[in-house]
Amino acid sequence: MREEWAKSQRLNVVTLYQKIKEVDPEIYSLIIQELNRLRENLELIASENVVSTAVLEAAASVLTNKYAEGYPNARWYGGCSYVDKVEEIARERARKLFRAEHANVQPHSGTQANMAVYFAVLKPGDTILALDIASGGHLSHGHSKNFSGMIYNVVRYGVDPESNLIDYENVRELAKKHKPKIIVAGHSAYPRILDFEKFRQIGDEVSAYVMADIAHIAGLVIAGLHPNPCTAGIDFVTSTTHKTLRGARGGIILTSNKHAKLIDVSVFPGIQGGPLLHIIAAKAVAFKEASRPEFIEYQRQIVANAKKLASEFDKKGYRVITGGTDNHLLLLDLYSTYGITGKDASFWLEAANITVNKNLIPYDKLSPFVTSGIRIGTPAVTTRGMKEEEMIIIVDLIDRVLRSKGDEKVIAEVREEVLELLKNFPLYPEIGDE
Repeated sequence: MREEWAKSQRLNVVTLYQKIKEVDPEIYSLIIQELNRLRENLELIASENVVSTAVLEAAASVLTNKYAEGYPNARWYGGCSYVDKVEEIARERARKLFRAEHANVQPHSGTQANMAVYFAVLKPGDTILALDIASGGHLSHGHSKNFSGMIYNVVRYGVDPESNLIDYENVRELAKKHKPKIIVAGHSAYPRILDFEKFRQIGDEVSAYVMADIAHIAGLVIAGLHPNPCTAGIDFVTSTTHKTLRGARGGIILTSNKHAKLIDVSVFPGIQGGPLLHIIAAKAVAFKEASRPEFIEYQRQIVANAKKLASEFDKKGYRVITGGTDNHLLLLDLYSTYGITGKDASFWLEAANITVNKNLIPYDKLSPFVTSGIRIGTPAVTTRGMKEEEMIIIVDLIDRVLRSKGDEKVIAEVREEVLELLKNFPLYPEIGDE
């Protein structure tokens, strides 16, 4: 898999960065430093991945020059014949991948995709029913400091205190009590399968729209490793195009033909002006990559790696939230077992060239700035070619840092072992070094 990945990419650092170096050495230097950081770190943040150089090239293309407010064949500006084709290709590929009737590929992010859905069907003060942040929800699902929590009345469902799994009967009870206008099925840190059919049933019982935010699991949905909300009668499906989908940073909205015009108008002119055609082109390239058989194998390895991480942490005595994972991520409760905060853990691990993020766990008693846990994901290390045997090594490295409580000597030893491990999994070897 790793050999095929490297073989499929051709680029030279001189042609990629020559002009930046000439025009702006300061920014050039930071780009190179970031490239080296990526190469020298175990990237275990669940929402991050590594795109192909084909996606990089598309994102850096001349399409960034074109202003194209509107949609293909209905633009406000002339000169859009080629970018119209680019956007049409991206929309068709997205529809095919997700088996959706309609796709809007213009949202600049997952949050803006969610915003477009809300603005399409809600009025200020309407009720949203969504997963609580501490239980794995996302800021754009109703956090009080996010626009969604400021504009709408948000009712939150959580997870069972014992199993930490979504209690669908509780969701049903809350829906019947509060009569939400829209129910959100989605997460940023929930390690189990979402039952979209149950959400649809609950929505039907209270005459509510249902929106599935699959930003984290889009690649798994494409590969058939997670239920597809587009075939489960869900009204609106939103996603980012990075994370497991491994594309350029951006968003998409998938819906039925029934809601197509409603969504398109909400995106433009509702919340955005001109789309980013260079990013839409990069999305299109990623969609094409996601249509290949090797992408499905890649998604299977993502899940296999996450399951291996979970089982190895369990063997070492860590509390793995929900007891494991069905997808690309897992949550560890560090505080109840070892008295370690997520903030400290992420700081120590970053010093050892292992990147994770602090994360709230269900019923967390610590603040969001400290947290009792960390979130770990496998998309990026899997892109680099790592498999189950490397997951065993990674767990051992993390465990040594955490058990040492940030001992500088241990951190230095682990950092050297990380660098040695990564020599076998080069990142962007086709770009080369200066």
